[in-house]
Amino acid sequence: MPVHLRCEPGDYAPAVLLPGDPLRARHIAETFFDAPRQVNGERGMLGYTGTYEGKPISVQSTGMGCPSAAIVAEELHQLGVKRIVRVGTCGGLGAGLALGDVICAVSAVPADHTTLHYTGGEPHAPTADFEVVHAAVHHAKHSDLTLHVGSVATSDTFYDPDGGRHQRWRDRGVLAVEMEAAVLFTVAALRGMSAGCLLSVSDLVIGEFVRISDEELKSAVDRMTELAIRAALA
Repeated sequence: MPVHLRCEPGDYAPAVLLPGDPLRARHIAETFFDAPRQVNGERGMLGYTGTYEGKPISVQSTGMGCPSAAIVAEELHQLGVKRIVRVGTCGGLGAGLALGDVICAVSAVPADHTTLHYTGGEPHAPTADFEVVHAAVHHAKHSDLTLHVGSVATSDTFYDPDGGRHQRWRDRGVLAVEMEAAVLFTVAALRGMSAGCLLSVSDLVIGEFVRISDEELKSAVDRMTELAIRAALA
């Protein structure tokens, strides 16, 4: 039994959604899963397993940042999980992004130190599983959400002291900044798992900072989550 996910093999489905927020994990289970049951509550990191349209699916919170997310990914691998898909929010950088839009990350700039520990500091391009990306794009065509596909940046800092970093990322084509994708892609590659990442744009952080309303965010996250479930189960 792992240290932080106090479960046995079989408690999690082969595919697991990974929100940062434990309350979002509970909301996802109660809103989208049939017959959800709680499988983890250690340190408040809530995890649930149920079914979606007859297929087994789980959700497990990771907390904020790469160190915590890496622990969860490692322990899910120990428990036999085959696919992990981050579902979260992000700060929008790219031109043409609007609050509530959804981003499917193809790759993640590893601007965090946890990923560097895994790679020994060597150059590395954390990359999503193409099957997850392809499934997200396919299912988005049959929905009413706006999907952007490209790279994101994974940062250690929410309140970045470098006022010009976001613009430099944007100039290099990075769509958004978030805090977990790079290490999840990296751990998945090292452990033979499939990984993806879908994000709702909760803030626009270039120029004047703009934040989505709580009600609009809930609606946007729900739309993104349904797409993520379909991509995870593809």
